[in-house]
Order: sequence, then C-alpha cells, then structure tokens
Amino acid sequence: MVDRKRIGNSLGSAFDGSGLPERGRHSGKVREWYSLPDGHLFMATTDRLSAFDRILASVPWKGQVLNQLSAWWFEETKDIVPNHFVSAPDPNVSLLRPAAPLPVEVIVRGYITGVTSTALWHRYSLGEREIYGYRFSGGLRKNQRLPEAVITPTTKGGPTGHDERLTCDEVVSKGLVEEGLWKRVMEASHALYARGVERATRAGLILVDTKYEFGVDRDGNLLLIDEVHTPDSSRFWKADTYDARFETGTEPESFDKEYVRIEYAARGYRGDGEAPKLPESVWIDTSVLYQTSYEKLTGREFVPAEYPAGPRITALLARFGVKS
Repeated sequence: MVDRKRIGNSLGSAFDGSGLPERGRHSGKVREWYSLPDGHLFMATTDRLSAFDRILASVPWKGQVLNQLSAWWFEETKDIVPNHFVSAPDPNVSLLRPAAPLPVEVIVRGYITGVTSTALWHRYSLGEREIYGYRFSGGLRKNQRLPEAVITPTTKGGPTGHDERLTCDEVVSKGLVEEGLWKRVMEASHALYARGVERATRAGLILVDTKYEFGVDRDGNLLLIDEVHTPDSSRFWKADTYDARFETGTEPESFDKEYVRIEYAARGYRGDGEAPKLPESVWIDTSVLYQTSYEKLTGREFVPAEYPAGPRITALLARFGVKS
C-alpha cells in the first residue's frame, strides 16, 4: 500500500537532478543524460513534473515510476517496434542505444478530452470542428470515446516554446519526416496504442491517449524512444467508474498527470505567466497516483528507492566513466 505519510515527509527530498556532474550533462524537462565512453546513453529520470511545457514541481518517486514503468513497457512492446532500451542499472537510470530523434511527437487519442492548448477537447470547446485534419461532429461531450483512435502530431517546442499542432499530411509536406518513414511511424503508433489499451484493460484502466517519440539509429532503423505509457506521457482512467461519471458529467478517476493540469486549470492557469502555488496535498496525491498506476499496470509492488538519489546516481556515473 502506498505510504502517504512517507511521501509527505519526502516532499523536500525529491530528486530534482541537482548535484549531478555538470561536465557532459544534457538536460530536458524531466531527464538528464550523458554520453558514455562505450557509446551508450546514460539517462537519469528526475522527479521533476512538467505541465503546460513548464517545470512546475518535483514529486517524490515520480522519476522512479517513469523509469521502471517505461522499462516494463519497452519489454512488453518490443515485438511491435524495436526500442532504445538496454538496461536499468538503478531505479532512476536507464542505459540506452543512441538514436537521432524525429522532430515530431506522436499523440494517439481514443477519447476527446484535455485542458492544454493542444488537447482535442480544449480546441473543440472553443468551437473548432476541424482539428488536426479530422472533422468532428457537433454534440460531443468532454471525455467521450471517439469512434476510432486518431493520431494528432505536434512539433517539439516550436518557435513559441510550446508544442505546435500538425496534421498527419503536414508532417510530410513540411519536410519533417520522409513519407515512407512516417507511414511506419503511424502504423507502429496505432499498434502500440492497441497493445496499451489491451494491457490497461487487464489492469482495470482505460488508456485514454498517449504520446510516443521515435528516433532512427545509425543504421537507419526506426526505434521507439523516450518513455512509453507512463502517467507523464499518457492519460489513464479507472475503468469501472468511467461510465457512471461520464453520464453525470463528473471527471473520470485519473492515474496520471492530468490531475495536476486540472488543478492548475481550475485556478485559471494554462501555462502563461506565474504559476499559482498548489497545496502540498496535490503533490502527495500525485505521487500516490503515479505509484498506484505502476502497480496496477505491471502487477508488481512499487518499492521506493532511498533518498537522496543524487549521490547514488553520481557514483553510478563514475563507474561508467563519467567523473564529476
């Protein structure tokens, strides 16, 4: 059972990435990575939480959930498309094969929902009916299941610093991805989403939508990279209460980052200006949701690693030849 008290006591100890060697370090919103002498990438997943394209907080054991859950999903989906995962020598660390990332994020959506500027429901609620190149009928309700899953690509960051919407045709016409490769990406994305739906259903969850990232290795092979079907990259709802909540217009029970987005949106914040301060209970609840999602999906007990995380990861880096 997830220990709320332990989470509360650890809010100030969450791993934000500070203290890791600066030499050779590359940073993203959530991850820190190093090129190793043997050619692999050393990827450390922090507890930083990013929403609305901004880092907003650090949530205890969030990084461990993302790292270990992605490792599990990479194994579960390697028959669909090869991936860059090699091993996980630490709860927060993965060794990866290098790949050149494609400049497009692939979001597969099975429901119309979401509060961010790129979300289907947000665009629909503004009166748009032609979204991402798809035509949506009138009268849809938030959180309604779509007749079939759709792919809605976005750029990575774009000129504004935020993800910019694309249609599937624009990915090719704008020269972002070659047509044949993009076809393979779309086929893999649909198959990955179907596998995710299947596994989530077994866990009593609904995989609502999810983001995939792909890259190409030095031999030109397509690889699934980054993370897979985590609470950061996906929306999960509790299946057995979805129907009743949808009928009454109540938000589904979620096991993902959307909980945080909704808390901010309820305070009028969607990523612009200074973010309002949220109560500690929100971050405790978020850690509980992440750990619970791991246990539901994998069928394994989540065992929180000891804090502080930085020293053990720095020591591991040294063993792989990266010195402070």
